[in-house]
Amino acid sequence: MIPALTSHKALCFDCYGTIIDWESNIYDRLQPILTASAAPFTRPDALQAFVSVEAELQAKHPAMPYTQLLAHVYSALGQRLGLSAQAVAADSAPAIAFGKSVGDWTPFADSAAALGELKKHFRLVVLSNVDRSLFERTRRLVEGPGGFTFDRTITAQDVGSYKPALANFEYMLNAVGEEFGIKKDEVLVVAQSRMHDHIPANALGLHSAWIDREGAAMGHDENASYTYRFNTLGEMAKAVEQELTIHPAS
Repeated sequence: MIPALTSHKALCFDCYGTIIDWESNIYDRLQPILTASAAPFTRPDALQAFVSVEAELQAKHPAMPYTQLLAHVYSALGQRLGLSAQAVAADSAPAIAFGKSVGDWTPFADSAAALGELKKHFRLVVLSNVDRSLFERTRRLVEGPGGFTFDRTITAQDVGSYKPALANFEYMLNAVGEEFGIKKDEVLVVAQSRMHDHIPANALGLHSAWIDREGAAMGHDENASYTYRFNTLGEMAKAVEQELTIHPAS
C-alpha cells in the first residue's frame, strides 16, 4: 500500500533539475562550445553528453568542489566536440565562468510557491551535488526576501562525494535524525533525476517522488522505481493539500 504523502515529516530535495531548471541554464551556457564545434548537436544530445562527462569526473574527483569540476566538464566536453585543449582549458575564462554560473541558474516557475506551501507541512532539506558557496547564491534566489527557508542544506562538499553515492543519502538521514528526530521512513526523496536520486533511494529503501519535468533529457535510468510521480512541484503541493482536505492533520 502506498503511504500518504503526509505520513512523511521531511522532504529531501534534489535542487538542480528539480527546483532549478538546470537543463535550460546548462544548454544556454554551453552555446560557445556548441556553436564552435563542427559536430551537429541537438539539445538532448548536448545535455546527455554533458551529464556523461560530469558523471565520469564526479566519480574520478569526488572531493573536487563543483565550481572547479564544472570548469573541467566544460573543458572535457569541448575537447570531445573537437575543440583544442588550449581553447577550452579548465583554467580558461569561459570554463571558469561556466563553473561559477551555477548560482545564477534560474528556478522553474512553480518552485518558490510550491516550496512555500510544502514548508507549512514538512521539514525542507536539500541534498545537492554542488559546493556551499554556489548553493548559498541559489538559496537566496529561490527563498527570496520574506519567503520560506530551507531547514537543512547538505552539499557534496559537506559529504566529500557526489550523488548517486549512498554516502550522501546516509549523511542526510543522520542529519535529519539528529537535528529533527525524523526517522528513515518519515523521509521522502523528491527529485527529477532517477540516476542521481531515485536509484540510491531505492537502494536504501526510501520512499521517493519523481518530479517528471517535461522534456528533461538528463538523469534517466529505467531501473529506478518511485513511490509517487508528479509533473511539477506545484502538482505535488496540490496533492498534499488535497490529502489534508480529506484527512485534516490532527
